[in-house]
Amino acid sequence: MEDQEILVKFADPAARNVAFNQLVRKYQQKVYWHVRKMVIDHDDADDLTQDVFVKVWNHLGNFRQDASLYTWIYRIATNECLNFLSSKRRKFFLPLNDITTELAAKVEADPALAGDEIEQKLQKAILRLPDKQRLVFNMRYYDEIPYEQMAEITGTSVGALKASYHHAVKKIEQYVTQHS
Repeated sequence: MEDQEILVKFADPAARNVAFNQLVRKYQQKVYWHVRKMVIDHDDADDLTQDVFVKVWNHLGNFRQDASLYTWIYRIATNECLNFLSSKRRKFFLPLNDITTELAAKVEADPALAGDEIEQKLQKAILRLPDKQRLVFNMRYYDEIPYEQMAEITGTSVGALKASYHHAVKKIEQYVTQHS
């Protein structure tokens, strides 16, 4: 179902639940994996994905359509991830390195990566990036989102995103070559 059809249905109170269920079915997996790449832990990703769709439900009636529905949902998911990671650091008074170590341990324990040494090494390298660089790298490398769409999602200029991606790639390359 097209986004526009979902939005039209959602505007009708009698069809709102059906429309929202269609929206969730269409975007839930994409949102989950976007969130999971940032927070690593399945349970955290599951909770945050649910939080994202609660926010979508609460604010979809006010969606102005100045961006695509997917971009808008992705922006909500991105903000939820960054807020979660920031809150986790503040809550436990953890410096960035301690969070990175905790998330790296989760990467090693993740059955989805079991036996894939190269993917584990890549994930550990990605975890060492600052949150925003990690976000940009994941969006570009894994999700293949064009810079223009990333700019809409993050509210950052295309030039800054390209620079961020370039720096992330260099840091990842450096980590992988040092740990080979």
